[in-house]
Amino acid sequence: MGDSGVRRRYMCRMTAETPTPAEPSSLLKLALELGPLVVFFGVFRYGRELLEIPALHDAMAAATGPAALATESGPLFIATAAFMIAIAVSLAASWSMTRRLPRMAVVTGVVVAVFGGLTLWLQDETFIKMKPTIVNGLFAIALGIGLVQGRSYIKYLMGEAMPMDDRGWMIFTRRWAIFFTFMAVLNEIVWRSQSTEFWVSFKTFGNLPLTMGFMALQLPLLRRHMIEDTVR
Repeated sequence: MGDSGVRRRYMCRMTAETPTPAEPSSLLKLALELGPLVVFFGVFRYGRELLEIPALHDAMAAATGPAALATESGPLFIATAAFMIAIAVSLAASWSMTRRLPRMAVVTGVVVAVFGGLTLWLQDETFIKMKPTIVNGLFAIALGIGLVQGRSYIKYLMGEAMPMDDRGWMIFTRRWAIFFTFMAVLNEIVWRSQSTEFWVSFKTFGNLPLTMGFMALQLPLLRRHMIEDTVR
């Protein structure tokens, strides 16, 4: 029993002394989230010039074939490859700093890898354009399944940071499910009815303002259902 107690005290001391990864700042988190989108837009914008660099052209030609790069979709193909790499780097950096990965970022990364790979392999830009539809649709379905079961999966993700009562979480989750559905439908309308240039601009500069606007509209709900911290 004495040895066991010593071991327990030793393990507790070692655990307390083991440094934990520092939480990244808000600006760094924002950079990790938006960085891949900025890379996607920038590479698409200058894709034709980048494809004139022999090393980049040869690397992309190995994935899509030189004929595909000569089409109007050439800049989107190289932007897709850059987007996939940027997301992988962002996830690796997040893991390196926090030793954990945001679940939504992982889902997004997997879908980008699958649909981006199909875009390059089949030389068809349709797949990468459908990525936002698939991601938002998956989130909407997951939240909808939770609601049918009487659960709030958003509470599971954000409960510690936003203490709300159960009614508030269910309303909040229902609104997010509707918003994700709206974003999925909107992406389908945009990419099917507008040019690739417009879709890339919408993906880069339209999604974030819409999301921020939606979140701002939820502030009254959060205030009404917030649980006051009674522990002093």
